[in-house]
Amino acid sequence: MNTLKEKLSILSEMIAFARIDNTLKQSEYDFLFNVAQNLDISKKEFDALFEMEVEHIIPKSQADRLVQFNRLILLMNIDNENNLKEIERLHDIGLRMGLPPSAIEQVLSIMHEYPNKIVPPEIIINIFKAHYN
Repeated sequence: MNTLKEKLSILSEMIAFARIDNTLKQSEYDFLFNVAQNLDISKKEFDALFEMEVEHIIPKSQADRLVQFNRLILLMNIDNENNLKEIERLHDIGLRMGLPPSAIEQVLSIMHEYPNKIVPPEIIINIFKAHYN
């Protein structure tokens, strides 16, 4: 289980990612708040993240890294306005988490084949498994 510090780091990274286009749509805020609720973060703590710096912590386990990568893909696709800046940033985040570059690229290229660009988690897992073997 993630510590409070790790949970805040996860959300802070997602907030920064959502703001990459200098806006935060209501749908993005709602998604982020839903993730916060799933992580047992209060609304007060969540809203404070928009105003404060939080130490970035890379998720320890591979499973946690894949979950975070998937959250970011979902967040990116909420507004259906993918831009090159978001895709490049997502790629960089994946690399920083230690994910294989070829697996990241494969997920980003196939997401366009799925409704609403939502790649099923089992597909993402299988892609990364294949790249680790």
